[in-house]
Amino acid sequence: MENLKKEGEIQIELSDEIAQGTYSNLAVISHSSAEFVIDFIRIVPGVPKAKVKSRIILTPEHAKRLLDALNDNIEKFEQHNGKIKVQNNPGFLPPIGGMGQA
Repeated sequence: MENLKKEGEIQIELSDEIAQGTYSNLAVISHSSAEFVIDFIRIVPGVPKAKVKSRIILTPEHAKRLLDALNDNIEKFEQHNGKIKVQNNPGFLPPIGGMGQA
């Protein structure tokens, strides 16, 4: 009986390529009435040009669920590891957040 799948269970596959991950130190978020677009970018100091490494498009409901999940995970991380310090370094990274609309 243990081998039977639970109703509604989803099996998620993770390819080796995706499992490697993509480093990003900047996210630019935009939205329309129907979707949120998050562009993940890697900025290198001294290099004036940066490329979008990944783009994720979400429905507003899924964007809200992502926000809730991130808040929950950050809270758990900080309980175990201490408060995350966010530095304002205007010479390198622009602020992360809503940068207009799609």
